[in-house]
Amino acid sequence: MTDPISDFLTRVRNAVKANHKVVEAPGSKMKQEITKILFEQGYILAYKFGTDAKGHPTIKIALKYHPETKTNAIKGLKRISRPGLRRYAGAAEMPRVLNGLGIAIVSTSKGIMTDKKARQENVGGEILCYVY
Repeated sequence: MTDPISDFLTRVRNAVKANHKVVEAPGSKMKQEITKILFEQGYILAYKFGTDAKGHPTIKIALKYHPETKTNAIKGLKRISRPGLRRYAGAAEMPRVLNGLGIAIVSTSKGIMTDKKARQENVGGEILCYVY
């Protein structure tokens, strides 16, 4: 697999469109950090890190739905930087997703964080994905 982050985001996106309650994906440290950010920002209900029968890391994510409208909290999930075309941004030109309604997940020298936190800490980095 050439792009495991894109595979992870596609699994979550497909589960959202199919109205699944739980999605399971292979795990890695970067995917765990992305999952933690999604939880902190309120896009998912819960998550659990574990291992499968062969000892490979896995991530189970409980998707969040609004009870009154039965719509998912994640409206869109878009991969920005990919192996064929890396996208970088400095602290000054950090993108705003939907004019501040969404988040951009950025890989910086201080770890993986949201675009807002990267602006506060005045660091730039690789823009992994947009979530809205």
